[in-house]
Amino acid sequence: MTTTALDDVATDGDHREDRGAVGSGRGLALLLVITGAAGLLAAWVITIDKFKILEAKVAGTTFTPGCSLNPVVSCGNIMESEQASAFGFPNPMLGLVSYAVVICVGMGLLAGARYRRWFWLGLNAGTLFGVGFCTWLQYESLYVIGSLCLWCCLAWVATIVMFCYVTTHNLRHRFLPAPEGVRSALMEFHWVLPTLWTGVIGMLILTRWWDFWTG
Repeated sequence: MTTTALDDVATDGDHREDRGAVGSGRGLALLLVITGAAGLLAAWVITIDKFKILEAKVAGTTFTPGCSLNPVVSCGNIMESEQASAFGFPNPMLGLVSYAVVICVGMGLLAGARYRRWFWLGLNAGTLFGVGFCTWLQYESLYVIGSLCLWCCLAWVATIVMFCYVTTHNLRHRFLPAPEGVRSALMEFHWVLPTLWTGVIGMLILTRWWDFWTG
């Protein structure tokens, strides 16, 4: 019987899987609630500040978000960029919906809900889209816009963590194909990938504005 620290539901002959539905351990459920809440908070704050910026423009004034601390950490530059409305509407509006869904999934798991394979794969696809979108936004933020938004960083980390652990869950329950060695390694060292991933982003931010940080 194999378990992980965040997903401690038995896989060997579990009668719940025989019926085609699988739940999760309390750890994974809490992780989805926490990361979803973190992303929702970031999306909510960015949305409010975006509206304030638009209202200020209409009134002929300017509004500076509270997280615009210096030329590098400047949320306002991010919010007023073309990339901030990649689909024709402000990006955080997408976050308000998607992170809320993640919270609902996590709360359902805490209450004992079990989901079928197609649901888990759909959740995995959604987090994959989210992490891909965040990666594009990271590149645009660092190397095109040239500014950093702290609330965006919070959403990036939350999305990376939820993607990594949902993927690990699906590999563990064999909803996704993978060699047994890869599956075992991911279950044993589930914390390595999100830690390294976040660390790489931190290093990219550090090196991108090295002169500013050390000046």
